[in-house]
Amino acid sequence: MGLIIILFLTLLAGTKPENQTCKVIEKTELMEFSRDGDLNIAGVFSITSTRTLVDNDYKAIPYSYCTGYNHRELKFARTMIFTVEEINRDPSLLPGLRLGYKVYNGCGTENLIRAAIEAINGNDPLACGGQTLAVLGHSSSGVSDDINTIISAVSVPQISHLSTCACLSDKVRYPTFFRTVPSDKFQITALVQLMKYFDWRWVGIIHSVGTYAEEGASEFVKEAQKEGVCVEYTMVYLEASKSRLRTITETLKESSSKVVLLFMSLSFAKTFLAHMEEYNITGKQWVGSESWISAAYLASAERKHILHGAIGYAIPQASIPGLGEFLLTLKPSDEPHSSLTKSIWEEFFDCSFTPSKTSTLCTGAEDLRTVSSDYTDVAKFREENNVYTAVYSVAFALHVLLQCKNSVNPATGNPCLTKDEVQPKLVFDAMKHINFTTKNGARVFFDENGDSIAKYDLVNWQMKEDGSADIVIIGQFDDSLPEGKKLKLKDDAKIVWGGSNNAVVRSVCREPCPPGTRKAVNKNKPVCCFDCFQCSEGTISNKTNSLDCSPCPPEVWPNEMRDDCVPKPTEYLSYTETTGALLTGFGTFGVFLSLLITTIFFTHKETPIVRANNSELSFLLLFSLKLCFLCSLTFVGRPTQWSCMLRHTTFSITFVLCISCVLGKTIVVLMAFRARRPGSNMTKWFGPAQQRLSVLILTLVQVVICIIWLTINPPFPKRNMKYYRDRIILECALGSAIGFWVVLAYIGVLATLCFVLAFLARKLPDSFNEAKLITFSMLIFCAVWITFIPAYVSSPGKFTVAVEIFAILASSFGLLLCIFAPKCYIILLRPEQNSKKRIMGKM
Repeated sequence: MGLIIILFLTLLAGTKPENQTCKVIEKTELMEFSRDGDLNIAGVFSITSTRTLVDNDYKAIPYSYCTGYNHRELKFARTMIFTVEEINRDPSLLPGLRLGYKVYNGCGTENLIRAAIEAINGNDPLACGGQTLAVLGHSSSGVSDDINTIISAVSVPQISHLSTCACLSDKVRYPTFFRTVPSDKFQITALVQLMKYFDWRWVGIIHSVGTYAEEGASEFVKEAQKEGVCVEYTMVYLEASKSRLRTITETLKESSSKVVLLFMSLSFAKTFLAHMEEYNITGKQWVGSESWISAAYLASAERKHILHGAIGYAIPQASIPGLGEFLLTLKPSDEPHSSLTKSIWEEFFDCSFTPSKTSTLCTGAEDLRTVSSDYTDVAKFREENNVYTAVYSVAFALHVLLQCKNSVNPATGNPCLTKDEVQPKLVFDAMKHINFTTKNGARVFFDENGDSIAKYDLVNWQMKEDGSADIVIIGQFDDSLPEGKKLKLKDDAKIVWGGSNNAVVRSVCREPCPPGTRKAVNKNKPVCCFDCFQCSEGTISNKTNSLDCSPCPPEVWPNEMRDDCVPKPTEYLSYTETTGALLTGFGTFGVFLSLLITTIFFTHKETPIVRANNSELSFLLLFSLKLCFLCSLTFVGRPTQWSCMLRHTTFSITFVLCISCVLGKTIVVLMAFRARRPGSNMTKWFGPAQQRLSVLILTLVQVVICIIWLTINPPFPKRNMKYYRDRIILECALGSAIGFWVVLAYIGVLATLCFVLAFLARKLPDSFNEAKLITFSMLIFCAVWITFIPAYVSSPGKFTVAVEIFAILASSFGLLLCIFAPKCYIILLRPEQNSKKRIMGKM
C-alpha cells in the first residue's frame, strides 16, 4: 500500500517534487482492453479474482500474480465495450466524435486502486493530467469506497454499476460517486417492506464480511426495528472458519424464527451455499440480497432444501438488443493483445494455444454457445443493464457539454467547448443534471446523492427435479410510488414457499394479541416478543395488538371474549326466579289463609268469640291483611312508572289500615274493662261509630301523606348500575326519600302505640284476653320492621325488594296468626270453649 500512498500524494501535489526522481519499482500492466477515441472513459473490473503473492523470501523483489477468472466481471467489461461501440454508431449522440475506452483488470484491493490511478493518469503512474474523463466500476462497494477516496481529489466522476452500500451516498466522503444500481438504502427499505407484507416479524440474519454485507445487515436491523420487525440473531459468515459455520448451523436449527435473510456478496454466497449442502437445514424461508438472488447457476440438487422457494429482490430485468450476440461472438483474435482473453478461452474449452501433450490445441474458432457459464448466460440481463446505463450516462453528460449553437452551449449558457477543453470536473458537474431515456426505455437521472431510480424485481426460486432453477418474477418494488403502493405482487403470481410449506411461512416471536387483550412490551425481550394480557373487567379491545383496553359505556358490558360491548343484562325480582316465585307463593298463601279465616269467622259470626272485641273490626282487619298480602305481589315483576307508585302507596295505606284496626281492637279491650266499673260510661265514648271513625281518620292521614309524596316527587323506575358492574338492576327509586321514611315512621308510631296499649291490657282479668294476642303480634310486627331498616339499607339490587316483601309478609303473617289462629282453634277444635260464660268467666 506504500506505493499507492506515494501515488496518491503525488496526485494531490499536481507536479513532481523538484530534485526528486521517482522510480517505478513494479510495472502494473493492468489494462486489458482499450481503444483510443476523441474522449476517453475507463472501466475497472476484477476479471481475475485471486491474487497470489510471491515474496522470494525477501531476498529479491516480491511480486504478485492473479489467478482464477470471474466470468461475470468479464461480461461487465465486454458490456462496456459493446455500449461504447453502440454509442459511436449513433449519429445523434456525440456527433463527429468518437468515444474511447480503457478497461483495467485487477485482483485484490491494492491492484484495483492502482488500476484506477493508472486509468486517470495514463500508463505512467506518476504522470499527471490524464485524459480519462470518467471511471466506471467497481462491482464491490469496498473497492469503490477506496477508488473514490482517491479519484475524487481530482474531481473525476466515478459511476458504479453494482456498488450498493448506502454509505457511498455520503457526498462529503464520496463527492464524485454516482451509481446506476439502487443504493442498499432502497434495498433495505424494500426488504423490510417485504417482511411486513408477509407479516414476517421474527427473522434471522446471516451476512458475510465486507462493506456491502456489514453495512447492509446493520441498516436492515435499524430499519426493521422502526417497522416492528425484530431480528432474533445476526451471524457473520467467515469462509475459513469451520467453528463459525458450526455455530451458524446450530443457531439455524435451534432458532424459532422461520425466515433467514442471507445478505452476502455473490462470491461469499457461493461458498456459503456450498458449505451448507452437507447440513440438513429445513423448514426455513430464505430471503436473499440482490447480489446473489438472481444467480441461477448457484442452483443444484444438493441445495434444493435451501434455495427452493427462496425470495429476494433482483435488479430489474432489461432487454439490450445485440448484446447477447456480441458476447457470444467473442474470439481471441478480437483482442490479440489480451493474454487474459486467451487464458479464459483455454479455461472455457479446456485447450491450450501452446502445443501440449496434456491438452488439445485451441483454434480460436470454438463456439462460446457450447459453453455454460455466467459469461455465456445471455437469456436475461440485469446487472449488465447497469453497465449499459452507466456508459450512456457519461456519453449524455459529454453530449450536453459539447453542444454548440451560435458559439454558445444552449444547455449551460456558457461559451462552446472543444473536445480538448473537456475536463473531468466539467463532466462531473454535467452528470448531476442529466435526464434521459435509453434505447430500452429506461429513464436515467441521479438525485442529490448520486443515486439512480430504485426499482427491483421480486423473484422466487422454483427448483426443478434436476437441480436447476427457474427464477420467476412475482412482483415489483418501485420506491418512487407512494407509501403502501411501492411493493406490488403480480395478480397471477404463483409463489413457491421455502421450508416445504404450502402457504406463507409464519415467522413471529409471539402471535398477535387477539381482540379482548392488550399488548404490553416486555423490557427483557425484543419488541416483537411482547406479552398479551386480558383486558381488565369492564374494558374491551376490538383490534389486534391493541395497546390499551377501552372502558365500556355505563349501560353496556364486555362480552365473554372482551372484544365487544354488549347491553348489560337487566335484573329485577321476577316471578320466574326462585326468590320471586317463593315470595309470590307465600303472598298468595297469605291471601288464601286470610280468606279461609274470614270464611270461618263469617260462618261463626254469631258465636261469642267472634262477637267479642267488635267483630266488625275483625272483618275489617282481615280485609286489610288480604290487601297487605296482595300488595306484596306488586313488588315482584318488572318495575314500571305505575307499579312503582302503586307498590309503595298500597303498602303504606293497607298497613296503616291494618294497624288502625288492631289499635281500635286494643282500645276496645281497654274500654270494655273500664266500663265494668260502677258509674262508668266509657262505652258510649268509644262505641262502634267512634271505632270506625278512628280507623278512617288514621288511614286518611296516611293517604294524605302518600298524596303529597306522589305529588312532589313520586317513586319511579330506575336503572341502577351502582351495585354491579356487569348488570343493570331495574328497581323503583323512592323519588322523595323523606316521603318514604315519613310513611314508615307513621306506621311505626301507630304500631308502637298499639303495642304499648296492648301491653298495658295484657293482665286484665278475662279467660280470653285478646290484649295478650295483640301484644305478641305487635311485638313480632315491631321486631320485623326494626330489623327491616338496616337490612333494607344494606341489601343490594333486587334483594332490597326481596327484603321489603319479606318484611310485609312476615309482619302480615304475624298479625294474622297471632290474633286469629287461637280463635280459629277454639272455633274449630274447642267449640265447648266458645261460650259467653267461658269468655267472660274469671280466671
